[in-house]
Amino acid sequence: GEQRSDVCDAALLEAAQRDKDPVLREFLRLLALCHTVMVEDRGDQLVYQAASPDEEALVLAARNLGYVFLARTQDSITIRELGRTRTYEVLAMLDFNSDRKRMSVLVRDPQGTIRLYTKGADTVILERLRRRGPKETLTERALDRFAEETLRTLCVASREVSEAEFRAWSRRHGEAAVLLQDRARELDRLYEELEQNLQLLGATAIEDKLQDGVPETIQLLKLGNIKVWVLTGDKQETAMNIGYACRLLTDDMEILEEKEVSSGPTLPSSHSEILQAHWESNNNLSGSGDAPCSSHLSQQCPEAPCHKRRAIIVSGEFLDKLLHTGEVQKEKKGWPWRWLRCDGAEASQDQADVVEKAFVDLATSCQAVICCRVTPKQKALMVQLVKKHKKAVTLAIGDGANDVNMIKTADIGVGISGLEGLQAVQCSDYALAQFSFLQRLLLVHGRWNYLRVCKFLRYFFYKTFAGLLAQVWFAFHSGFTAQPLYEGWFLALYNIFYTAYPVLSVGLLEQDVSAKQSLEFPELYVVGQQDELFNYRVFGVTLLHGVGTSLVSFYIALWAFEDHVGTKAVGDYESFSVTVAVSALLSVLVEIVLDTKYWTVLSLLMVTASLLLFCLFSFLTQSVDAFRIAPAIFRFPDASRNALTDPYVLLVVLLSLVVNTLPSLTAHAFSAILGRGTTQQRIHLKAKRDPEPSVELRSHVPRGSFRRRSSYAFSHQEGYAGLITRGDSLRARATHGT
Repeated sequence: GEQRSDVCDAALLEAAQRDKDPVLREFLRLLALCHTVMVEDRGDQLVYQAASPDEEALVLAARNLGYVFLARTQDSITIRELGRTRTYEVLAMLDFNSDRKRMSVLVRDPQGTIRLYTKGADTVILERLRRRGPKETLTERALDRFAEETLRTLCVASREVSEAEFRAWSRRHGEAAVLLQDRARELDRLYEELEQNLQLLGATAIEDKLQDGVPETIQLLKLGNIKVWVLTGDKQETAMNIGYACRLLTDDMEILEEKEVSSGPTLPSSHSEILQAHWESNNNLSGSGDAPCSSHLSQQCPEAPCHKRRAIIVSGEFLDKLLHTGEVQKEKKGWPWRWLRCDGAEASQDQADVVEKAFVDLATSCQAVICCRVTPKQKALMVQLVKKHKKAVTLAIGDGANDVNMIKTADIGVGISGLEGLQAVQCSDYALAQFSFLQRLLLVHGRWNYLRVCKFLRYFFYKTFAGLLAQVWFAFHSGFTAQPLYEGWFLALYNIFYTAYPVLSVGLLEQDVSAKQSLEFPELYVVGQQDELFNYRVFGVTLLHGVGTSLVSFYIALWAFEDHVGTKAVGDYESFSVTVAVSALLSVLVEIVLDTKYWTVLSLLMVTASLLLFCLFSFLTQSVDAFRIAPAIFRFPDASRNALTDPYVLLVVLLSLVVNTLPSLTAHAFSAILGRGTTQQRIHLKAKRDPEPSVELRSHVPRGSFRRRSSYAFSHQEGYAGLITRGDSLRARATHGT
């Protein structure tokens, strides 16, 4: 990352240079000490390597204000404070994890004073303060203002630790660190014990800009009937404003929050009432009194029609209670347990599944879902929840280590390579440089590949049925003597050379519309969501089409050869076999040619190569010389030349080709006149809609509903403190340097 940052606030820089404010001094000192950043001295500059861009930004800010992080060892950190170099002894590093939402460092300064420096989410720091005074209130107001500006925030605090307290705590910490069982739980308990009675030093805010094209990409995905859910560690206000900025939320949407949706006239006291309201509306149940349970809970109820555009915003606390059977599951006096109290098998239905399904039904009925202040584990659980209760293909996209669990849980994982590191890219199925590339991945290449795979499967089955079922019809007329209809070489080469290349070209190159039109009309993506191009109905039609082609090719030739022998007396078994084979082969190739919408030189070459290979191998395997060398292998000498040079046989082949092609041409004509015209008209009407308004970052948070949620270190990863205190990373760097 870039190692230079400019400080624009001259007043802050001047105050830091005067060094008269002890709180500001401790604040900047904390930024230079409390982190897991590694530093490399390259002569004229210091290069910082951080686990997350937030960590690096804070260290760079402290450096530009005069507190420069110089070096670190396994048990010390060296910084330069306004020109004076000071070395602090590191006594302990209290590592970050997604449950603690904070990290701390315990150091001894050159004067021998022991201090604990802590930074983390405001929700966990503010509740561990020694007291709440005017400064704390001012800081909370600043955090609210930062949230309206869509900034990522955290709080910093510190306290002095006495020597006696440290010795007692260090002894217990050493014992807990060597435990074989419950080590992590004991360490977390000791960390919690030490991180109390803190003094608030201030708050930081970091701007997290949207990439170019994010609003346009989300808008296209929504037009393609793709549900977009945002799972973020940001606070609610930040997440909402970013939602408006990227067009996920609009001003005409009804915003549903867990504390604002109630089935009664007063505010709800339970997190489950937002689910109760949707459950009752979907199942036609009343909020008061009992209702029949067997008919409502056993049937699969469709989603309630959404007459108004809605969005739902929930917090990680709510999801934790929902997903981990917490308070929501314990409130058995409320819904849905009063409807579960009945005799029969319905009473044994899993209560957790009922609550989870109600939430998923509510969320999928909304146009947008934002889950703020969620942990990496909750992100993965949310994806798993959707996969459990909805028959939907899930795609997760992220750019940091906190998104790895979510990416690995989803059906399709997409990683964005950026400042957050490469952890997400390494665990993903697809790697993108920018979020905006997702529109081409899904709406262009994804839809094209779905079209190609479906056409490939259809024509692979069709050519097999059309070409080889004639052998079955021949068995009815040969007395089931196991005599083959076709030449052995034709059977061997039919699926390898004669028909494979055109089908392969369709599977690789086919396009129904161009890339530009795919992005102009994202509604075309719905075809793949509804499995319209390959399903049981399409397979049945393909099967009937192939059977019909084989019947026409066989029985027209049989009818022609029954009473007529042709001008050259070619009414023999070999000529009949060649006639059926050529009729079936040409019918398959013409069918593929008619349904190919995107022609390239390679596509034309594939079809031409199939015909040329048929002629070549027929000449080689049916030559008189080959028959003389191995008559048992080459059993059709000059059969194709004798048959295909007779005008009567050529007319039979032409008749079979016309009869086989006529139904397909008729179906294409009706489809173009009736179905496709209506679809194109609907798409063009949507294309003429008013242009979207310009994107502007502004506050949309309703007054009086502030729920501050910090985003600290959700791009951070657990375990870096342990690497530093054990010296693993330092030894690795030393080895690399030597």
